[in-house]
Amino acid sequence: MNSVVTFIVKPSDRLFETVRTKAVSFLGSQYGTLSENILAPSKALDITFSCHDRTGLSASLVRHMAGLPVDIAVQSVEGRRKKLLLADMDSTMITIECVDELADYAGVKEKVAAITEAAMQGELDFTQSLQKRVALLEGLDESVLLRCYNERVEATSGARSLIQTMAANGAYTKLVSGGFTFFTERVAALLGFHGHRANVLGIKSGRLTGTILGSIVSGETKRQTLLDLIKHHGFEVSDTMAVGDGANDIPMLETAGLGVAYHAKPKTENAAAISIRHTNLQTLLFIQGYHQHEIIEDK
Repeated sequence: MNSVVTFIVKPSDRLFETVRTKAVSFLGSQYGTLSENILAPSKALDITFSCHDRTGLSASLVRHMAGLPVDIAVQSVEGRRKKLLLADMDSTMITIECVDELADYAGVKEKVAAITEAAMQGELDFTQSLQKRVALLEGLDESVLLRCYNERVEATSGARSLIQTMAANGAYTKLVSGGFTFFTERVAALLGFHGHRANVLGIKSGRLTGTILGSIVSGETKRQTLLDLIKHHGFEVSDTMAVGDGANDIPMLETAGLGVAYHAKPKTENAAAISIRHTNLQTLLFIQGYHQHEIIEDK
């Protein structure tokens, strides 16, 4: 048995049994002998079997489960548990886009959010769009950064569980963002990341200058960060996982051993090996074969 399919739903006895019954019937008719393993009661199920066309199977399962709010991951049994996780921040590890919220304090949220959405959809060059958005923040009082963090930054459901559980099992985790170090520093500490990387906002005399200091963290920067970490830690590419939601995450998702799109834009979903549309970030643990009793719960 060289392949495993993981099915994850929001906790529900009825939905879980519906998904389980449909999955066993479909996979049994196609592949014969199956082995079932409940990772979390009423939430996550592994089914292992022998299969060599996993890409085709994934598409077939999505069609077969159409209409059901279930996330599906098809993988090789070997090497599921990852040693490195590289994660996007905005709309992935936290629920907001920080630049949009800062723009709200500056009275230009609608304009900035429209640019952010187009950039995340892959319709605009990320670097140029970020420069344009940050320019609109010129003159904003530096104190608004902490106010924004305190008032609006909220960890995504399952984020602490994901980072702390992987870290407790020896994995290295890093936050990499096209946002700002003021926020990544705090979010990394809050969730338990080992490191972080983002853009540095220009500040002079207590006010934002509307500029970014140094080179901008782009999609290519995220990809290179992944490659640098692989080399530094002596990992294989197959040891790595990356997760994100926007077009600027695509390079690292395509480079990682396992790229996961989290409630993502269409272009990002198409580039990722696995897409999470219905459940929270704990799903990345179930995908790696963690059982519920191994997971450090959010606090």
